[in-house]
Amino acid sequence: MPELPEVETVARGLREPLIGRRIVGMWQDWAPTIHSPEPNAFAARITGQRVRALGRRGKYILITLEHDTLVIHLKMSGRLYVTDADEAQEADRWVHVRFDLDGGRQLRFSDLRKFGRVYLTDDVDKLLSHLGPEPLSDDFRPEVFRAGMRGRTRAIKSLLLEQEFLAGVGNIYADEALFRAGIHPATPVNLLTDDDAKLLHQTVREALLAGIEHEGASINWYRKPDGDKGGSQNHFFVYGRTDLPCRRCGTAINKIRVAQRGTHFCPQCQPERL
Repeated sequence: MPELPEVETVARGLREPLIGRRIVGMWQDWAPTIHSPEPNAFAARITGQRVRALGRRGKYILITLEHDTLVIHLKMSGRLYVTDADEAQEADRWVHVRFDLDGGRQLRFSDLRKFGRVYLTDDVDKLLSHLGPEPLSDDFRPEVFRAGMRGRTRAIKSLLLEQEFLAGVGNIYADEALFRAGIHPATPVNLLTDDDAKLLHQTVREALLAGIEHEGASINWYRKPDGDKGGSQNHFFVYGRTDLPCRRCGTAINKIRVAQRGTHFCPQCQPERL
């Protein structure tokens, strides 16, 4: 599913067409997508509100309105885009929620797998209180990262995927960050040194910033709001490169399972720890 760089790219791409627009109506044909409130109350409450800002928290897109925040999780196959109301798009066949905007445009949420969710809330901090720190924020300091590791014995890859520990990192960028740090993904957290943690703190940020620079990874369904693919997949060190030579040492990239997820690493650059 889209991770922090993909969600950040979507939020940035929606700012120009959405900020300042007023929502004048809403349509949906798959009620489970509307998490809260229930669809009729959702439509009545959101209609008439103007978009003030676009942002992100973890993997959630935040559309700040006059009185509420529209929160959207893309899950596996969600796509958000703005288009003229009378214009047909290839992704329209999977649109399950649509917001009509003043000026004759629409914000459409296309979701083939139907796992995506939308929320309308007047307390976004409470809704997303389960999330851990933002890895690109100034408050995410090395000592905060290290403190969250204390007392943990699980594999470091598994911990990086835990959204309560760190918001926004998923399978792709966990693999990339661990490679940059030279840490085997199955390494128990309690075997990491302070220097390991400090380096991994740095490489998590580096991997995410690289993902944002290349506008996300279009491996499966992810597309930017303009319909174009992101380019991050062309710059990965290990993710999706099973059996290909490591870009650093030439050793074949391996793939194993950690935390029930396909996990890519270089056995030379990321040796196991005993």
